[in-house]
Amino acid sequence: MECTKNKHVLDWIDQMAALTKPDSVVFIDGSEAQLEELRATGMQTGEMIKLNEEKLPGCYLHRSDVTDVARVEDRTFICCKNEKDAGPTNNWMAPDLMYKKLNGLYDGAMKGRTMYVIPYSMGVVGSPFAKYGIELTDSIYVVLSMAIMTRVGNTVFDALGDSPDFIKGLHAKATLDPEYRYIVHFPEDNTIMSINSGYGGNVLLGKKCFALRIASFLGRKEMWMAEHMLILGIENPKGETKYICAAFPSACGKTNLAMLVPPECYREKGFKVWCVGDDIAWLRVGPDGRLWAVNPEAGFFGVAPGTNKKSNPNALASTQKNTIFTNVVLNLDDNTVWWEDLDKNPPKNALNWKGEKWDPSSGEKGAHPNSRFTAPAKNCPCISPEFESPSGVPISAIVFGGRRAKTAPLVYQSKNWRHGVFVGSIMGSETTAAATGKVGVVRRDPMAMLPFCGYNMGDYWQHWLDMEERIANKPKIFNVNWFRTDENGKFIWPGFGENMRVLEWILARCEDGIGAKESALGYLPNIEDIYLEGTDVTSEQLSELLNIDTALWLEEVSGIREFYDKIGDTLPAELAEELKELEESLKK
Repeated sequence: MECTKNKHVLDWIDQMAALTKPDSVVFIDGSEAQLEELRATGMQTGEMIKLNEEKLPGCYLHRSDVTDVARVEDRTFICCKNEKDAGPTNNWMAPDLMYKKLNGLYDGAMKGRTMYVIPYSMGVVGSPFAKYGIELTDSIYVVLSMAIMTRVGNTVFDALGDSPDFIKGLHAKATLDPEYRYIVHFPEDNTIMSINSGYGGNVLLGKKCFALRIASFLGRKEMWMAEHMLILGIENPKGETKYICAAFPSACGKTNLAMLVPPECYREKGFKVWCVGDDIAWLRVGPDGRLWAVNPEAGFFGVAPGTNKKSNPNALASTQKNTIFTNVVLNLDDNTVWWEDLDKNPPKNALNWKGEKWDPSSGEKGAHPNSRFTAPAKNCPCISPEFESPSGVPISAIVFGGRRAKTAPLVYQSKNWRHGVFVGSIMGSETTAAATGKVGVVRRDPMAMLPFCGYNMGDYWQHWLDMEERIANKPKIFNVNWFRTDENGKFIWPGFGENMRVLEWILARCEDGIGAKESALGYLPNIEDIYLEGTDVTSEQLSELLNIDTALWLEEVSGIREFYDKIGDTLPAELAEELKELEESLKK
């Protein structure tokens, strides 16, 4: 049954149905009754496995194909008319050639299947931030996951009205052949096409595809920002809440920071931490000249292994109802799920992520290292009271970070907005070569956006620089590094909830309530201004955490220059100047 009279929507659905040839077309209305029917159908087909209703109410297990377990950067394309607009860090093909290739693959791809039409909103429906999309898919897993990750249903059609302004998304599982797997973005056509995958990040088209790659392109055009950032609120004992956006590459504790539990000494004083978002932030300049941010998503798509009561109790609590688990262990004794580092009691009678009998003593991992949970954000015990706010939250600080064993100090503040953009542009993390005693190879990931920027990275940095004039009351920009190691390769900083101590210093700097000392990198804390009581960290260790090794940083400069050379002639002159200034300060 059609739920809209929008001609642009209906014509496009007709065209895609004529191409993919499904047996039937079903509109998703967002009702619980319809979703429950789909869960039942998914259980019949084996796509969804119902878990223990008493222990994990409303939860399901899904297994993806063994060749299809992660994002595929080499099969992800940005197809715009001019190759230079995609830039040197994205895969590109001319749009007409890519459409031709994809149409051949989509031809009849849904024969014998149902096409589901999912109207969804990124952001609160009807809010100034909201953008609407329609995803066509032949996967029940996608429908059920999109209903958790976004705001799905007829209210989206109502808000869209007769407008042609929506993002078109076509997904077909087809044969799941990795040789013909493509995740393609046509930013100039507001179109996303995904084929031969069934894995979350490649097929939940509202996530990285729309909310970052397409949205970053739109943000540049419309003068706002789509960023790979968590949004966190810190409430002080007076009841005032200040908000921070933070960008980290993968494996740097982003979700843990988004749902941080303050140390006991802070909780006793009355500090609270609120999670607005764990992955994506859309930022616009508000009427007051500040940057305001929303999390455009409605759920969390988190990595399961490593999530436990100690590392992230709030994330774990979020998964206890109405959650879809993907590629984790199934405990056959009580029909619950398990993954590495959940606890020290792996189930004895279990199936691994592939659905095979699994013995914990075999030495093989039971859950895939990239296994996931898709959980409603409202399940999170520390979800912000402002989570559904149509206008978002005002941002005091932007924080960049990475995993660096010896170079980056625990925290430093940029000198100004332009310098802050430079700090974000040189972000990187070290590969696990660090574990062999060598400092690892640095993988640059500016603003944690390298795999997710929908256009040329040089133009993206220019957009950041251009935003400066528009933001009258700019947030201050910082860099953190929780991962400095001592001579034995052990982490010096305790991390997790103790990171609150660094955030407290950051917010004090935003309020101009505390001094700092100048360095070649920016402003560093005075040792006495990071509150250490209740930790095992000594003043000497803190001094080491804040130390800048000039020789290492001069090596870093040449690594940055090499990376900038790859960006080519779209590199903003301001960033080249910042690099030159850094080198000169270090040499002094």
